[in-house]
Amino acid sequence: MKQRTILREASIKGKSLHTGEEVNLTLKPAPENHGIVFRRVDLYGKPELKALVDLVEDLVRSTTIADGHTKVHTVEHVLSALNGCGVDNVLIEMDASEPPILDGSAKHFVNLVQEAEPVEQEAERSYFVLEEPISVTRGGSSIIALPYDGFRVTCTSADDRGIHTQHLMMDIDPESYVAQIAPARTFTIYEDIEELLKLGKIKGGSLDSAIVIKGDKIVSKEPLRFKDEFVRHKILDIVGDIVLAGMPIKAHIVGVRPGHALNAELSRAFRKKILEKIKGPKKQAEEKSFVPAHESQLDIRRVLDILPHRYPFVMIDRVLEFVSDDELIALKNVTINEPFFQGHYPGRPVMPGVLQIEAMAQAAGVLLLRRLPIEENKVAFFMSVDKVKFRQAVEPGDSIEIRVKLNKIRGNKIASATGECQVNGKTVSGAELMFMLADAND
Repeated sequence: MKQRTILREASIKGKSLHTGEEVNLTLKPAPENHGIVFRRVDLYGKPELKALVDLVEDLVRSTTIADGHTKVHTVEHVLSALNGCGVDNVLIEMDASEPPILDGSAKHFVNLVQEAEPVEQEAERSYFVLEEPISVTRGGSSIIALPYDGFRVTCTSADDRGIHTQHLMMDIDPESYVAQIAPARTFTIYEDIEELLKLGKIKGGSLDSAIVIKGDKIVSKEPLRFKDEFVRHKILDIVGDIVLAGMPIKAHIVGVRPGHALNAELSRAFRKKILEKIKGPKKQAEEKSFVPAHESQLDIRRVLDILPHRYPFVMIDRVLEFVSDDELIALKNVTINEPFFQGHYPGRPVMPGVLQIEAMAQAAGVLLLRRLPIEENKVAFFMSVDKVKFRQAVEPGDSIEIRVKLNKIRGNKIASATGECQVNGKTVSGAELMFMLADAND
């Protein structure tokens, strides 16, 4: 089967569910192997986000992808429509952070795809064919993927009281999806609405865009489109969230009370297997990193091998210890020969606080590069700093112990860390840092 894109642009507008923003969304044709990519045209530089589970951030009642400060909320319905209609390559332009909710289903997005007219491309579509079961469980919810020559979803939807339990099994192809899954609307329990509002969610929600379940009653502006509409919408979400694995899937997915968080865990498991298949069995474990696991310390020569900095801006003399994969202790010996002492300050030499922050950032860069294969050829760039505190002056003769801990890494692109500088066991400065990884050749 060939890859597919769309023949022409098509646009739609409306109000977003969670942010309440008015948004214009446009689908645009994309070349082979491009994948599904979101572009925020309302932000400087028109940043793009690829629909991959590596970028998943918020999973409370929707799926959000983010890279740094660029975010797209509630991606599941438009992704579901594209996947259900068999579209592989498309650029989605938006002038706000969330697609329109419309009637709470994927029907209007399907209409948009049909208006844009899916067309075949020259390249063959590659599938990930599951060869062994995958299971993900969380509390009373579970989702299992089984080997299957096709794409089948079996799902059971139920609330905590068991009043609206529904069950459905369906083989998903463009015909069955458009007729049987896309029109199913999102729904919520009446008692959950107040809590969602407190979380800053559903600012644009109304009975025009969702079904509300209140006890054994259904509150809706129109009758149910299917007697089992709730479980069909759960399948709609699975079809959308599974796109984040990064490749069309051949498997039988069995979900019991699934949600976006569980769907994302399954997509993450698929993604891991896809990457292993692309790189070869166990290749990831065998790859060389910038700092191999057996290196527990680094001298200045190894520091210079890893960091791009050179005199007079190398702020680490050695790495004393890798406490763990996420934490290290480095050393900076401060001497009167430091070039910055000529002007900071004559007669009262003090190390600038910004250079202490830079030392923390360089240490964090070493720590992150330890986590990456050397083939990726990355360089860590310091992006931002927060909660900075300077407690004591650093003078010639002091030895600074730099302690850095990684807090979060997102998609091998953005990372956050906390850093602290100590002299003789006393904290002299501290900060929260964010930095990015870029290709060294760019």
